[in-house]
Amino acid sequence: MPGSGGVTRNTLRQQIADALRDEVLAGRLPPGTEFTVKQIAEQYEVSATPVREALVDLSAQGLLESVQHRGFRVRVYTVDDFRGMIEARTLILDGIFRRLVERGVSPEAGELLVSVRRRAEEARRATRSGSLEVLIGYDLRFWRELSGLVGNTYISEFLHRIRVQCWVFSVPHLQLAREPRDVLWDGHNELVDAVTRADADEVRRIVRAYNQHGLDWAAGL
Repeated sequence: MPGSGGVTRNTLRQQIADALRDEVLAGRLPPGTEFTVKQIAEQYEVSATPVREALVDLSAQGLLESVQHRGFRVRVYTVDDFRGMIEARTLILDGIFRRLVERGVSPEAGELLVSVRRRAEEARRATRSGSLEVLIGYDLRFWRELSGLVGNTYISEFLHRIRVQCWVFSVPHLQLAREPRDVLWDGHNELVDAVTRADADEVRRIVRAYNQHGLDWAAGL
């Protein structure tokens, strides 16, 4: 990364990891793509050490896998993997929304919901326009901020990791779809409304429909 000499190695490590994650999520590094530390270091014009650390971090997050004597490869997820992700996502979402509904929306959470609602609207616009790369960015922020309302970073980070993996699986298939917007979920606003009202039944209905939407889509691949 040109001009990054003033940042610490840890910051550079994170910047490289973020940049590569964005490339994977955008489909510019498709599943199965192999590369070496040297190639990435040359691409970003940095030393090998922060690159190696970034690639190890992404491997720990399930986005890459180490290939002996050859470097790293973007992980290839199967439909069964995706079903497992949805099952894990379902369990964590059940816990998140149960806690949110039981507590109700505090004044502090209400302020945060303003930002969450903004992400929801942006995600809906991106969905309806078919802007996949834009949608992914807003969708990830939406769920991170919404799950952050429970005040437990372990929960929100775990959900974020699963959601990134879901998108890594989904992007190559969605890019092949004739009309990706026809299969993308856009219920973000309805979910925020239900959480705001502390309507437990409606929250459960929306989340069940959301997860079933993903399973039905995967079954047709």
